[in-house]
Amino acid sequence: MQKSKRNNLLKLIIIALLSTISLVLFFINFPLPFLPTPYLKVDFSDVPALIASLIFSPIAGIVVVGFKNLLYLAVSGSGDPIGVLSNFIAGVMLVVPVSMIYHRIKGIKGLITGLVIGTIVMAVGMSILNYYLILPAYGWFMGWEMSNQVKWISVIAGVLPFNMLKGVFIAVLFIPLFIKLHAWLQQQQTRFSIK
Repeated sequence: MQKSKRNNLLKLIIIALLSTISLVLFFINFPLPFLPTPYLKVDFSDVPALIASLIFSPIAGIVVVGFKNLLYLAVSGSGDPIGVLSNFIAGVMLVVPVSMIYHRIKGIKGLITGLVIGTIVMAVGMSILNYYLILPAYGWFMGWEMSNQVKWISVIAGVLPFNMLKGVFIAVLFIPLFIKLHAWLQQQQTRFSIK
């Protein structure tokens, strides 16, 4: 019982720490200059969520993504709840497939497979959501006229390539990091009884 309480406390501490690191990484971002949508910026704030999801479960990754966005709202006072919600959904679409596949196929093969599938899910999922929900919500929120042609061009020329490239950038950063942290990740998985 004592060990279980200690493990739960340690788990909360790790998730809180990873959420804080995620928030810091969220502020370090850059636009892709060749895309026509400068408001889409690449950041690496999903990396700590990936770490949490590999140690614990997809739920832990979702919690880190959620805390990061709540902390961002609190710290920045952002008046853009649509962008924050979009970031949360995109993070979940990437982290969950990676975690689910990794927990089935351990090691680098499972990680790479998960990152490829997670990137595709995020890119296609966010394209569909932007076309039907997010861009119309922005249009309503900002008082812009959002024709089907404008939405289609925004998705094909901006959202889809952006999310594909974001997934590639995260994979390029995360795979070597995973290789370096592999022994530590396995220790944590054993400590928290993740099979």
